[in-house]
Amino acid sequence: MLPFDDKQIRLAMKKMGINIKELKAEKVIIETGDKQYIFTNPMVSILEMKGQKTYQIVGKPEIKMKIREEDVELVAEKTGKSKEEARKALEEANGDIAQAIINLSS
Repeated sequence: MLPFDDKQIRLAMKKMGINIKELKAEKVIIETGDKQYIFTNPMVSILEMKGQKTYQIVGKPEIKMKIREEDVELVAEKTGKSKEEARKALEEANGDIAQAIINLSS
């Protein structure tokens, strides 16, 4: 444990030109090429130093595979099912096209 309390640390950081603010957020979504990371009610801090801002997100994300429309159309075409059924099958198969086709065909 550090021999400083939170107030002392914040004061020292402010003297060094480092400013920390809390941001009230209901939801944060990070999208990558194939996934979405969805943080609900996260703790978000903004650290500003020398004109640069860094955002820190604390929380447990729900990870969802991004389903491409081309994949939905392919699964629907190969199985003869609707696009809605194909999308649901892809979501259940975590985006795995072959598994979605197998699941809809059985």
